Amino acid sequence: GGPRLEEIQAALPALEAAVRPIRAPMAELAAAGPHIDRAVGPAAAVLKVFDAVHGLEPPLLEPGAAARDLPGYLAVLGRLEEALRFLSGNCGLAAEWLADIVEYLGDHDLADPRFLAEVGVALDGLKKPSGYLDGGLLAAALDVLEAEFRRLLAEHSAPLALQQQGATPASTAPARVPTAAVRKLSPILDRLLANGRQDHCISLYADARGGVVSASLHALGLDYLHNPADDAQALGPGVELWGRHLEFVVRRLLESERQLCAKVFGQHKDDASVCFAEIASRASVLDFLRFGRAAADAKKDPIKLLRLLEVFDSLNKLRLDFNRLFGGKVCADIQCQTRDLVKLLVDGSVEIFEELIVQVELQRHMPPPADGGVPRLVTFIVEYCNRLLGEKYRPVLAQVLTIHRSWRKEVFSDKMLAVAVLNIVKALEANFDVWSKAYGNKIQSYIFMMNTRWHFYKHVKATKLAELLGDVWIRDHEKFKDFYLTVFMRDSWGALSPLLNREGLILFSKGRATAKDLVKQRLKTFNARFSEMFHEQSAWIIPDKDLRRETCDLVIQAIVPPYRSYMQNYGPLVEQDASASKYVKYTVDGLEKMLGSLFALRPRRSGSFQIGHSNGKITSAMTGMYRSASTVK
Repeated sequence: GGPRLEEIQAALPALEAAVRPIRAPMAELAAAGPHIDRAVGPAAAVLKVFDAVHGLEPPLLEPGAAARDLPGYLAVLGRLEEALRFLSGNCGLAAEWLADIVEYLGDHDLADPRFLAEVGVALDGLKKPSGYLDGGLLAAALDVLEAEFRRLLAEHSAPLALQQQGATPASTAPARVPTAAVRKLSPILDRLLANGRQDHCISLYADARGGVVSASLHALGLDYLHNPADDAQALGPGVELWGRHLEFVVRRLLESERQLCAKVFGQHKDDASVCFAEIASRASVLDFLRFGRAAADAKKDPIKLLRLLEVFDSLNKLRLDFNRLFGGKVCADIQCQTRDLVKLLVDGSVEIFEELIVQVELQRHMPPPADGGVPRLVTFIVEYCNRLLGEKYRPVLAQVLTIHRSWRKEVFSDKMLAVAVLNIVKALEANFDVWSKAYGNKIQSYIFMMNTRWHFYKHVKATKLAELLGDVWIRDHEKFKDFYLTVFMRDSWGALSPLLNREGLILFSKGRATAKDLVKQRLKTFNARFSEMFHEQSAWIIPDKDLRRETCDLVIQAIVPPYRSYMQNYGPLVEQDASASKYVKYTVDGLEKMLGSLFALRPRRSGSFQIGHSNGKITSAMTGMYRSASTVK
């Protein structure tokens, strides 16, 4: 019996505690009732919401639910968010009230202290609820939405193609994602942002759309942006392509992305700006600006001015687009580099333009072409000035000069541009006289002046430069050809035919021997002078085909008829002579053929004026002098 009593005695404290509430006075138990009821009501409501949350789990986690019925899925998610807000606001309060009851029961010794202690610990955990009251259901649902967001973006990720040249440009940027898809993306983004997934959302969207932008750019073939030539002439095709590609990237590709960003992000404008800036960084905008900088840093010569104006024009046409797309703080780097590039372009253009006349004057002291042809500098300047005055470059150059002067608080007028070009032309004309005097042979100087003046006139008339120079200038220069051709004929071939004069050649029987000697002497003199002149002038050229034909015809007319007549009348005196070949060196036909072959073009050795013509492009005649005369590239 002893051990059994000990066992009962050991169990008594627990039994005593268990029955203590039963043993408690009825009055105290009755007094505790209202306190318990007040606490249990909110607790029951919280438990009911917990049950509701548990009931939302199947529709939220069902595979494909968001894709099948996004509005329905978002509605269920909204109920979950509402339930979690309720739990977040009421769970702690209910726990506080329950804790008060536990404290009341303990104070009045109405329950087992150990039991109350365990309940108190549990309630302490509920007073400050963690973010996982739903057991991670919200996070899982947001993951589902992210996956649907990613799927919708991937479904509409076709790259944008560049329009073919000649196609009518679209007035607005194309819609990249259908409206129906945008209406799904936007509410998904709202829920993700509302639940603290901002960074993840921006990264996900920027990766998806940035990938589309990268694919669009890859199709363009932009390798040339990274390896620009340092020569302005070689940069020409690249700058033209650069302008087309930059316009496509800014006005179509990025503008469409900006519009899509605005629609998808809706009221979240700051997030949209951050996201668009990230997408723009994938669009190689800075690479485009660096290529423009390469044009500004190219070796300095007149052609570089054309490249600088082309780059400036492309940027200027996109100025409003740049301001709209890259005006925010997040695009500060693009803004800064664009401003720096524009300043380089303006300063560089003005510097080259103002130095052109100096470079023309420097060429004055270079030797003229040895063949009497047109100096390449003349061809270059005429074509170059006409380019500057053409519709493509003149308005851009005027704008650049206006901007540059405005920086110095000065005013620019279009008349100043015209005067500057006229001064370049006058400087070039002054070179003509200096070059002509550099020839040791006066006759060759006539050929040079005839060639150069005629080329100048022919290539200036009916051009923008002619409009600037005026009708009087054109008429005066048209006369130069006839003047120099006349003095050339007078002082060269015109002086040769009188050598075949008939003085003293009266044929009578006793004077035949004397006449024969005179004919021999005059033919010998004529042959020597003809051979000398022909040999000398065979090294000269007349580049203009019509002028060459006209000159040769005049030479033939001056020489062949007198020679034919002379040989018909006096040739028999020497043709029967044993030494006839010494005096009759040319047949009439042979002479005419020789004279008709004069002044023909031939491969030209590189001279002082270097201009190459290929594919309609002009290269600088002044490159060497230009670079040596300048400290700038």
